[in-house]
Parts: sequence; structure tokens; C-alpha cells
Amino acid sequence: MSDPLFQDVIRKRRSVRKFEPGRSVDRKVLERIVDCGRWAPSGANVQCFDFIVVDDPILRDKVMEVFLRQAQRLVDHAKGFPAVKKTYLANTVAIVIVLGDPRWKVCFPQPTTEGWEKEYLENNEVIYQNSIGAAIQNIQLGVAAENLTSAWLSGGGEDITNKELSGLLGYPDWMKAYGTIPIGYPAATQNRRYRRPLEQALHWNGFQPTQYRTHEQVDFYESSLRPFAMYRDEETMETWNDRQEKLGDWEAAFTTGTPNPDGQLENSADFSAPRTTGRATKRRLKD
Repeated sequence: MSDPLFQDVIRKRRSVRKFEPGRSVDRKVLERIVDCGRWAPSGANVQCFDFIVVDDPILRDKVMEVFLRQAQRLVDHAKGFPAVKKTYLANTVAIVIVLGDPRWKVCFPQPTTEGWEKEYLENNEVIYQNSIGAAIQNIQLGVAAENLTSAWLSGGGEDITNKELSGLLGYPDWMKAYGTIPIGYPAATQNRRYRRPLEQALHWNGFQPTQYRTHEQVDFYESSLRPFAMYRDEETMETWNDRQEKLGDWEAAFTTGTPNPDGQLENSADFSAPRTTGRATKRRLKD
């Protein structure tokens, strides 16, 4: 790599939810961070995003109240998801709201032949979402480059939350807060979060079936492993002292490059809702 410092920035970025209270940051720093988002790639170069930076403490607390209500709705209506209380937002130096403007999708390839509507309109949504995601990621890297830290909240894109944010911040409610990025000084040094082994995720010259993750593995992650993989500050599960307890028969699937040794691929399955009854699923059903 010609610039190893860039890879250092990528590895330093992580989602943090504990910030030092009473800190502030110069607006020039925030401008540099948001400018990273402005330079993100976008479909047809439409730049279908806007950025609202909330650095006024009173307004920041009002934004926090919106997300406290959003977090409670997760507890009430999405039982089993390891949601985090959003009170930590009170210690941010700023909150960046990344808005998506759907009007610009008209600039993407449009179907002109009958029967091709699904092909292009669905792909236009992918282009739109990817463009916004690239801007969010650039801002996250800009935060890390400034020796600050952040998190990536997707809850602002929910209809109720977005309507509340729209009323508070004044943007049209047909635009959507696809990304909410709280920024602050980390209260404690945090290690890297879990990442799949590179040899499992990287395929050379075609998809390698032995690296395929099976339906059962997805079920196990959702039902039993997710809370630990989401929040533990360890890059590899091999360093977990309780990995045998947490992973059981699936240890090789999550720590090696061959989660599917027999190389058998599977047909599509419905993963729109949990399909098994692991610990998290049982708790959700009980509640």
C-alpha cells in the first residue's frame, strides 16, 4: 500500500458509545469531517445527500430525546435485538445527520422498455442507498482521521424517528435521515471489534464454496452469537476466553477460512424473520 496511514485510519475507525463529557471541538474540524462526506462517490455524480451538523448543546439534547424514544420502540416492538440506550449522545461534541434526497434517483438509468421496470427501478434504489452509504463511511473515516470517534446509527431512517427529526431540524419529511453519526472523544481506549477472517471473506477469481456461510450459521449468529459479536472489543473470536461456550460446534465456522468444508451451496431461504430458537429468539418469544 502506498500510504499505510490510510489503512491505519480505517482500522482505527469503530463504533463507540462512551464519550468524555464536557468536551468541545472547533467547527473547522467538523467542516473537514463533513467535507470527507462531500467527496464520496455517488451514482451519476448526483451527490444525493445533505449533512446537518448539530453542535448546539440544547438542540443536541433534543436530538438525543428523539433517539431515546426510538430506542424504547426497539425494546417494545423489536424484542430480542441487543439495543443500546442512547443517553450517551449527551456527551457528544456534535451529531451529524446524513440525509438522503430521493429526487435524484431520476438521474439513474430509467426503464424505457416494457417489462424492464423491475430491473432498473430496483437497481436505482441500490445505487441511491450505496451513494448515501459511501458518504456516511467517508465521514466516519474523517472522524477517525481527526482522532475523534463516532458511531453509526441507522435508526433515524425509521419513519417515526425521521418524522420527529424532520420537525426538529426543518428538512422535508420526504427526505430521510439514513445515517446519524454522533462524534466525540472516547472515554476509554477501545480495541477493534470482531471481523471475519480475511481468508473467509476474500475470494480469488470467483466465489469459493468452502467460504460460503450456511443458513444454519446465519441462524446461530442471529439467535445466540449476535450480542457478543456486536459489542465485544476483540477483533478475533479466537481471543475470547469463553469462545468454546459461546461458539460450541460452530467455532471453526467463525474463526477459520472454511466455514463450509464440504463446499455445498444452498437454495435461497426466507431470512426476513428469525427462523430458529436460540437464546435470543427464546427471550424474544418469552417477552
